[in-house]
Amino acid sequence: MRILLVTAGSRGDVEPFLALARTAARAGHDVQVAGPDGSGVSSEGVDLVSLGVDYSAVIRDQGVSIGAALRNYRTVVKPIMRGVIVGAARAAAAFVPDVVLAHPKVLSAPLIAAALDIPHVLVELVPAVTPTRAFPAAGTVTADLGILNRLTYLGTSHASSMFGAALDEAAGQLGISRDQRLPSPAATLLPITPTLLERPADWPASVHLTGPWIEPVTTEVLPQDVSDFVAGGPFIYAGFGSMSAGDPIERGRAVISAAHAHGYRVLMATGLGGVDVPDRLRGADVMVVRSVPHGLTLPRASAAMHHGGIGTVQAAARAGLLPSSFRSSPTSRSGARCCIDADSLPPRSHDAA
Repeated sequence: MRILLVTAGSRGDVEPFLALARTAARAGHDVQVAGPDGSGVSSEGVDLVSLGVDYSAVIRDQGVSIGAALRNYRTVVKPIMRGVIVGAARAAAAFVPDVVLAHPKVLSAPLIAAALDIPHVLVELVPAVTPTRAFPAAGTVTADLGILNRLTYLGTSHASSMFGAALDEAAGQLGISRDQRLPSPAATLLPITPTLLERPADWPASVHLTGPWIEPVTTEVLPQDVSDFVAGGPFIYAGFGSMSAGDPIERGRAVISAAHAHGYRVLMATGLGGVDVPDRLRGADVMVVRSVPHGLTLPRASAAMHHGGIGTVQAAARAGLLPSSFRSSPTSRSGARCCIDADSLPPRSHDAA
């Protein structure tokens, strides 16, 4: 079977798709991944084509706040989404897959399915698209709104109306009209373990918790300086992805102060702007990197403090850590309830205490 996987975003959006691609290829399928540039993930052994977008560059230029995204909607957000929407259509037209699995940002997936007469599968890396009363959509609010939780999913259902021109362009590339009836996803997959997220009873039968998409054996190796640091004694891992709430430098200062107060060194992953460390706080006991493979670092860490992203939550659980995370997603809240998170904190509550 020819399988096209299309994703968009940062490392956490790309890594699971590459893991699935390698697994499917080993099973004998012909697999291609279309994704962004600059994710920081090794694509060794994967047929990877570029969508021509770089989320890391955008975040370096404008930051990670929602306010910045709104201010730069016309000049930044629309162009990068056009790249994803049109690039996915271009990749599909060239590869001609039998099925396409797509990240929610890939709004052209239904067009691809209609044009090629194939099924398309939605991949929710976090529960943010399929409505439920059980919890709010990831990335919206942190409080449980009860029966109003379903309302937090409305934003994703209207996303296509914001990028009509790009979708028209993609439809033109595929030789179809947007006016025709487009197919719904044949299935929705969430690469999340049921241990961290209990399946809501009101989800359709076509929605599946598959467990995490990870490499059983990684070919990645740590850079020598990181390897030396990890081997140098007890340390705490800290990383907050592209978390937008609060001051990244203040967050870094608080983490380092708390770690030093308890005699720990710090391995700080800055990600795409969720945390930063001023030069005066860097030293032999504070290593700052953009990203590291969780599977090679978290099993050797004494603790992990992070933003509650599903990839980090699951990696910390596999490493046997009791992480402290911010309540940014249903999975981080679920981790707290089942005692995998030692303390799941509101996003603005970080301090050295």
